[in-house]
Amino acid sequence: MSTTHGRRLAILAGTTATALALAVGLTTAASAATLFTDDFEDGNASGWSSSGGSWSVVADGSRAYRQSSTSADAKSLSGSSTWTDYTVSARVKPIAFANSSRAAGVAARAQSTSSFYSLVLVGAGRAELRRTSGGGVTVLAQAATAVSPGTWYTLALSVSGSTVRGAVNGTQLVSATDATFGTGRIGLVGQYASASFDDVQVFTGPGPDPSAPASPTASASASPSPSGSPPPPPPPGQADGYASVSGQGQNGTYGGAGGQTVTVTSAAQLADYAGRAEPYIIMVSGRITVSDMILVVANKSIIGVGSTAEIVDGGLQLGSTTRPGNNVIIRNITFRNPSDDSVSVHNGSHHVWIDHNEFWPGYDGSVDVKRQSNYVTVSWNVFHGTDKSMLLGHSDSFPADTGYLKVTYHHNLFDGSNQRHPRVRFGEPVHVYNNHYRNIGLYGVASTENAGVVVEGNYFENTAYPCYSTNGYADSAPGRLVQRANAFVNSGVCEANGSVLEPGTFYSYTLDSASTVPAKVAAGAGVGKL
Repeated sequence: MSTTHGRRLAILAGTTATALALAVGLTTAASAATLFTDDFEDGNASGWSSSGGSWSVVADGSRAYRQSSTSADAKSLSGSSTWTDYTVSARVKPIAFANSSRAAGVAARAQSTSSFYSLVLVGAGRAELRRTSGGGVTVLAQAATAVSPGTWYTLALSVSGSTVRGAVNGTQLVSATDATFGTGRIGLVGQYASASFDDVQVFTGPGPDPSAPASPTASASASPSPSGSPPPPPPPGQADGYASVSGQGQNGTYGGAGGQTVTVTSAAQLADYAGRAEPYIIMVSGRITVSDMILVVANKSIIGVGSTAEIVDGGLQLGSTTRPGNNVIIRNITFRNPSDDSVSVHNGSHHVWIDHNEFWPGYDGSVDVKRQSNYVTVSWNVFHGTDKSMLLGHSDSFPADTGYLKVTYHHNLFDGSNQRHPRVRFGEPVHVYNNHYRNIGLYGVASTENAGVVVEGNYFENTAYPCYSTNGYADSAPGRLVQRANAFVNSGVCEANGSVLEPGTFYSYTLDSASTVPAKVAAGAGVGKL
C-alpha cells in the first residue's frame, strides 16, 4: 500500500477521473482528496487482510493482486474503518467463475468480511450493487453489462450518505438508497470467482450530481418521463412493455437468468427456492397445493412445465418490506382458488413479467400491483370468470403510489370476468392494449384518483360498461383516460377524460388492429403456448 506510485496513477488518470465524475459527481480528479492508492508494484499486499480464497501479488501485465480460487467466498479488506463518504475505484479482471451467478468486484463501508456494500461483475453478464449483511446478500440494483473473463474492467463504487452508486468503465449503471452501513473499510471480492485486481484508489471530495448515466438509476422515487426515441421492441420470448424498460437500477427483466435451473413439485420446494437470495429458474411440475402466499424475492423465473403446472389454494407474493421482489418472471402456470391473491406485486417491487398464465376465481385478486411497484407487464394471460381481476393501486388513501404503477396489459383474454381489468388509482401512464373483453360483468377498465390510462386497440364484446373515468368509480375520484382504435361489439361507451402521457415514449410496441384481436389472443394466450 502506498501513495507514491505517481507514474501509474498518471497513466490511469483519464479513466479514473471519468469513473469518479460519474460515481460521485466530481467535476475533475483535482477536486478530490486521495485517501488511498495501491498498484501492487512494490510486490506485496501489506495493509490488506484477506478471508477465504488464495490471494497473492502476481505479474499480470503489471503487478496485480490475484485471488485464484473458484471454490471460496473470498474477500480482502484495507483502509480505515472510520471512512464515511468516498469512492473506491479499481481495475478488475475476472478470470473464471464457478458458475454464472458468481461474481468479482469491489467493496465499500466494510464492517467486516461478512458485512459491506459491493459492486460486482456477475458471470451471467450483469453488474450488481449488493448489500452483504451478516453473510446474507441483498441485490440493491442491477443492470446488464458485458462480462468477459480475461478482460479488465474499471469499477467505481461510491457511498455518500444513504446513496450507493456504481460505475463500470466510466458509465454509471446502478444506484440505490440504503442506510445500513455508515462507515467502513474498502475491499476486493471474489465470490467463488478468480480475479485480478489492480490500481485500487479511494477518493473523497465535493461536486455536483453526475449527468444522466447511460442506464437509469434507482432512487426512492419513480423515474421521470423519458426523452428521445425508445429502443425497438425486444424479440419474441423476452419481456416487453414496461418490463423491458431500464429504470430504478434495473435494465429490463430477465428473472433468474444465469442462475441454476431447478424443478419443484411441492409447496415446500417452491417456497425454498423462491425465497433464496441467489438467482434461480424454478420449473413448476404438476399441481402444487399451497396454504397461503409464497414469498418470491429478486431474480427469479417461475415457469410451468408443459401445460399442466398449477398453483392452487394459494398464490405468489412478490417482495416483502425487507426483501425486494424485483426482476421476477412468472409464466405458463394455472392459478386456481387462491385464499388471497393469485399474484400480488407490492412493496415497491419493480421489473416483473407475468405472461401466458391462466387465472380462475379465488378469494381476492388475480393479479394485483400496488404500493409503489413499477415497470410491470401482464401479457397473454387468460382470466376465466374471475371477479376482482386486476387491481392497480393500493387504495384511495395511498397517494404515495403517484409516480409509480407503470404497467402494460396486452393480449389478455378476459372471459366472463367481472371487474378490474384493471381498476387503476394514481398510476400514469398505464397502457391497456390489444386485449379481448368478452361477456364482462360490471365493467372493463376504471381510471380513478387522477390516474392516466391509455386504452387502445382492444376488442370489447358484450361489455355494457367498457371504461369508467369521467365520474370516477364507486367512492374513488375521477381519473384520466384516452381511448382510441377500440372495437365495441354489443357494448357500451368507453368514457374518455383528459390527456395522458404516451406509453410509446417509454418503449416501442406494435398495435394490432382491434378486429384481429379475438383470433390472435385465442391462438396465443394461456398456458402451453410459449
